[in-house]
Amino acid sequence: MSQVLVASNRGPVSFSLADDGSLTLRRGGGGLVSGLAAVTGGGREPDDGCAPPDVLWVCAALGEADRSAARRAPEGRLDLDGHDTGGAAVRMLDIPPATFHRAYNAVANSTLWFVHHLLYDTPRVPHFDARARRDWQSYEAYNAAFADALARDAAPGAKAAVQDYHLSLAPRMLRDRRPDLKIVHFSHTPWASPEYYRLLPDDVGAAVLDGILGADHAGFLAERWAAAFLDCCEQLLPGARVDRAARTVTFAGHVTRVGVHALGVDGQQLRARAAEPDVAERRRALREQVGDRRLIVRIDRTELSKNIVRGLAAYREMLANHPEWHGRVVHLAFAYPSRHDLPEYREYTAAVQRLAAQIVDEYGTATWDPLILQVNDDYPRSLAAYGMADVLVVNPIRDGMNLVAKEGPVVSEHGCALVLSREAGAAAELAADALVVNPYDVSQTAEALHQALLMPPDRRAERSARLAAAATALPPRRWFADQLAALD
Repeated sequence: MSQVLVASNRGPVSFSLADDGSLTLRRGGGGLVSGLAAVTGGGREPDDGCAPPDVLWVCAALGEADRSAARRAPEGRLDLDGHDTGGAAVRMLDIPPATFHRAYNAVANSTLWFVHHLLYDTPRVPHFDARARRDWQSYEAYNAAFADALARDAAPGAKAAVQDYHLSLAPRMLRDRRPDLKIVHFSHTPWASPEYYRLLPDDVGAAVLDGILGADHAGFLAERWAAAFLDCCEQLLPGARVDRAARTVTFAGHVTRVGVHALGVDGQQLRARAAEPDVAERRRALREQVGDRRLIVRIDRTELSKNIVRGLAAYREMLANHPEWHGRVVHLAFAYPSRHDLPEYREYTAAVQRLAAQIVDEYGTATWDPLILQVNDDYPRSLAAYGMADVLVVNPIRDGMNLVAKEGPVVSEHGCALVLSREAGAAAELAADALVVNPYDVSQTAEALHQALLMPPDRRAERSARLAAAATALPPRRWFADQLAALD
């Protein structure tokens, strides 16, 4: 295989800085790291005898420790011999902190993320003024730094896999610098409809579409997101020609194919991790807290799109409407901190904590905690909760995929019922065996929780087994390999 370059905001490694100035490296997680490791053989010779590809991963330094590591390395090229990075060399870009902050927080996370997840409180925001223009210039500079690094390091005819909304301009910039490269861009978020996408300034919206169309292949997690992208190109990008049958967009003399690549989980790896001693220890501790009661579980980042407040409100309404569950059910809600440098997220986390406290105050007794809220991130505890859950609730306002909905059934010990938002990309694959809800309808969600608790164990186990099969049908290795294959 020829050289493969991966570009993403977050890389496969990160660093922490000790008081004495020494750096400690840790491997990153997520589907992209797992997918790359499988495609490359983790840097080892694969079983078929073919040499693994030469892989370079270009990422941003996310904090001062990362920047220190990048500055100590020649042009940010890290020496990672002996570390598991999926077989990839890593170049970490030391982007000026102010530029990074404006590009990442003000544009990527506070503008593009909000548009694609339909999160704006439109009577008040967005508000695109002179400051927003300055932020956009930083986003352009951030993308240009990636395009420059990829162009410099790419061998002739190499494949470049550019990831997500942080780098929506990079494909066009890279094509302008290196027209010989084969480029794929993959969107891990939903894609907004033209009506909502129009909230962006006209030139900004056109630039994002044009940026992605610099790629030879544009990938999405679900059919509906790909269709929305085609709609935006057709309606909002003058000169773009969309061929629905061929799933192509022709623009500025270049043809981009549009594809759907659903991301699943590696069942074997996930089950093996769930069998580790630290997970068993967490399971014992949770069982002591819960006793023999029925268990509803949710596991999320405290992210606006995850809809945690409405999910808790639905549980509260279920307890009000069905007092027969008092003392017989516990809701484990794991809401891990996210983006606390943005005020909207701090306020949302506080709202989650307030509602959780109200539920406990209203329904709790000396012998029953109806809700256990945990905000400190603990992956082994999450795996333990997956295994114990009778009901898993996943009710995002909008989600590109949502791997929680897939991970839970895979490691469930006795089968879990899945209450799933119709606005999650995962609903395209899992809806047949889930209880599907409108994420804005608290009463419907409350009744779905009740019905999930009433589901007979044998029926729940059968449905959970089918959910697990669907969740593992497209593991990360195939997801990433399919993107590269689409370039051939």
